[in-house]
Amino acid sequence: MTRAAGRGAAYTIGVISDTHGGLPDAALDALAGVDAIVHAGDVGGSKVLESLAEIAPVLAVRGNNRDAAEVRLPSEIDAVVGGVRIAVAHRRADLVRSRAAERAGVRVAVSGHTHVPSVEECDGVLWVDAGSPSCPRRGSPRSVAIVTVAGDGAVAGRIVTLP
Repeated sequence: MTRAAGRGAAYTIGVISDTHGGLPDAALDALAGVDAIVHAGDVGGSKVLESLAEIAPVLAVRGNNRDAAEVRLPSEIDAVVGGVRIAVAHRRADLVRSRAAERAGVRVAVSGHTHVPSVEECDGVLWVDAGSPSCPRRGSPRSVAIVTVAGDGAVAGRIVTLP
């Protein structure tokens, strides 16, 4: 997953969280064609990760609702994906507490837990919470997110609302 976006070519990262064992076809359709997938925890079973892996390589962290498959996942990831450094944890507070997003070069910070989608840039870091494709909260739509890494390393994120 370290292939960088080539000059002029974009690298796309699908972001998903809080599936809790549910993975609607609409989520799979929205993620089709991405280069990598990041799951920010509360997976709800290995079948979810296996289905996502049929689309693209998957990086996943465990959430606070641990099942047998999720216990083996790390609580936090700091990795280079598409040529940019990404920090991932289930809760945004864990990234802030561990200062993962402040580490040199972190460009994208991914978290979940809220079941409410958001994308915001703060101090040069793109913060992404994909919401939930299966059990949204607080009137939010079912959703996933897409992060695009441009050939020059610029990143952008967007929420994809599911039907």
